[in-house]
Amino acid sequence: MSQYAITNRSTLASYYELTKPNVVLLIVFTAIVGMMLATPGMVPLPALIFGSIGIGLGAASAAVINHLVDQKIDIRMGRTENRPMPTGQVDSIQAGAFALILGSLSMLILVGLVNLMTAALTFASLIGYAFIYTMYLKRATPQNIVIGGITGAAPPVLGWAAVTGEIHPHALLLCLIVFVWTPPHFWALAIAKKHEYEKARLPMLPVTHGVAYTRLHVLLYTILLIPVSLLPFAVKMSGWLYFIGALGLGLVFLYYAIQMMRYPEDDVRLPMKTFGYSIVYLMALFAVLLIDHYIPVLMSFF
Repeated sequence: MSQYAITNRSTLASYYELTKPNVVLLIVFTAIVGMMLATPGMVPLPALIFGSIGIGLGAASAAVINHLVDQKIDIRMGRTENRPMPTGQVDSIQAGAFALILGSLSMLILVGLVNLMTAALTFASLIGYAFIYTMYLKRATPQNIVIGGITGAAPPVLGWAAVTGEIHPHALLLCLIVFVWTPPHFWALAIAKKHEYEKARLPMLPVTHGVAYTRLHVLLYTILLIPVSLLPFAVKMSGWLYFIGALGLGLVFLYYAIQMMRYPEDDVRLPMKTFGYSIVYLMALFAVLLIDHYIPVLMSFF
């Protein structure tokens, strides 16, 4: 393979990494669930295809801006020091242009091929995460992830709006679930990476208030998450399959949170396991909600 081909592949990989593809995948997944729950039948293909692409591009643009703004912080943290910008694989001008292209494509697709409501909500989410959270909240308060969590919780609302053109109370309920899930999800990681955040001088909760205090709040938010996750059943948005699935997934999350209270503060393995499970939890919860939603449709074929 030629040196040019190797360099070109490396450059493409660097740009791809800037978009935080795993995060974008989760965002698009929850947005698609919002789309599917917005209609009793199949989602109209234009909304499904172009809505997913537009929302994904908007999330990717916000991720690139996050890399751009945080590059000086990233270089001081072991978890992020090998990202494309700290290593010089992509410079600030290139990253800024890339973010602008992604964001512009997102808006063009959503305005032209989906609807104005979805475009406006996606743009607001981009601004909220890339600028308000990354530039200000992240550096200003240990409650940064709680206050800024609303932007990360928005995708189900974006997906719902892509199909209906409106903000429905049921969509806001999905948003609430993600909002309450975000603190225990992120704080588990923050506990494991406490020393890195200290080095980067970021006021994350374990740095400002200690690990014991943060573990307690992981537990409290996890306890709160269980009844919140059952609200779709309470408002008859879902059935018994979702109720059983949500309760079981929540109890496992609670088990991890309780175990974290009992382990030594310097044991980072359990916080990382909790962080890993939190991702599985959210994906499984929305998957069960989706399956529950389509059971009547499937039963109609028999």
